[in-house]
Amino acid sequence: MVSPGESKYWYNIRTGDVELGRESPSVDRVGPFDSKEQAEHALETLRANSDRWAAEDAAENG
Repeated sequence: MVSPGESKYWYNIRTGDVELGRESPSVDRVGPFDSKEQAEHALETLRANSDRWAAEDAAENG
């Protein structure tokens, strides 16, 4: 049986490669993503999420 993460795409932050399934150690990858294209833009997505969360925190803290 294939686990859900094995049919998803992951971005390897050490190599910059997109991987199908859990090829590399978890410390080196982010995801999962539903498509290769989403995984290719992982760093942009992470930055956007981080910026949004920082803005939300700033708004909550005055």
